Amino acid sequence: MRRSALILLVLSASAVATFAQERTDWISDLAKPHDYALKRSSSYDRTGGNDDYRPLDAGETLTLLDDTGPGEVSHIWITIASREEYHLKRMVLRMYWDREQRPSVEAPVGDFFGLGLGDYFLYQSIPLAVGGDKALNCFFPMPFQKHARITLTNEGQERAGAVYWNIDYRAYAAPLPADTLYFHAQYRQATPNQAFPGNKFNVDGDNNYVWMEARGRGHFVGVTMSVLENADGWWGEGDDMFFIDGEKLPSINGTGSEDYFLGAWDFGGKQFSYGLFGAPVVGAERTGARWSMYRFHLDSPIPFTRSLRATIEHGHANDRGDNYYSVAYWYQTEPHAAFPELPPVEQRLPRVIPAGSSQ
Repeated sequence: MRRSALILLVLSASAVATFAQERTDWISDLAKPHDYALKRSSSYDRTGGNDDYRPLDAGETLTLLDDTGPGEVSHIWITIASREEYHLKRMVLRMYWDREQRPSVEAPVGDFFGLGLGDYFLYQSIPLAVGGDKALNCFFPMPFQKHARITLTNEGQERAGAVYWNIDYRAYAAPLPADTLYFHAQYRQATPNQAFPGNKFNVDGDNNYVWMEARGRGHFVGVTMSVLENADGWWGEGDDMFFIDGEKLPSINGTGSEDYFLGAWDFGGKQFSYGLFGAPVVGAERTGARWSMYRFHLDSPIPFTRSLRATIEHGHANDRGDNYYSVAYWYQTEPHAAFPELPPVEQRLPRVIPAGSSQ
């Protein structure tokens, strides 16, 4: 691949969606004038001191951003100081566009940034990254016409001593185009998936794990997923299946779990992290093993005009009963379909579920 083509792949955000400003290569845009004012909502110390954080008591909510549009969030950075175990699963990130009542983004904060098992680890992709130490970063562009509100709620039992954040966003003078799509992210889990041992065939996705379901017009741009094994053996062999605009049979059907996340052969026992795909946590094939993966379709988002159901098998023909935790990311028109109710805190915490029992 030529160097110029590689730079375009890594730096371009043009494939994500259509926004107020057509996006091409970030480098080539640097010499062009920009028609926005860059703003930031942050936790900086208003007194001029160095206490640039906010505590977050159990049961309380911090508002990280609350401003009028038209605008577009371009970057989110959050870091949290908390001694509570699994605080990444206990704190919930929500985003509301244009004063909607139901959030377009709702996920435990760790899961949103790809940390689906409640532990910190470092990785780098184009839209999401975790830097040292415990630095949560998101570069998904998030446009809004009238208003944007982002909140963080502590559903744990202990006070978080410090939450730091910087949210950069563009303020535009002119309205965004009428067909601008809105960013969405939905958390799902199965603890455990219901296993169907002995299944040999699955052509219609019956009993698949569901990453997301949406109604409206938009496109799917990716997913982060973590697995906690409840039994020995390889948890994969699950085909991804995408049902577009009410299809009974998937028009997009993959060949296996590690294949969808662009690895191969059970990931070969190797961790990897690239711009569009990765498996930064790779375990052994035994009970209690932990795995975390991601795949972003920035090169070619999956469009839908009426609806989308994005799924993956849990084992071949759904013959495994492991725990899955995921966040799907997509853009669509508003209003969006109601999200499934977020599971209670204790059900979100990762723990092995012995075969034959349920959480």
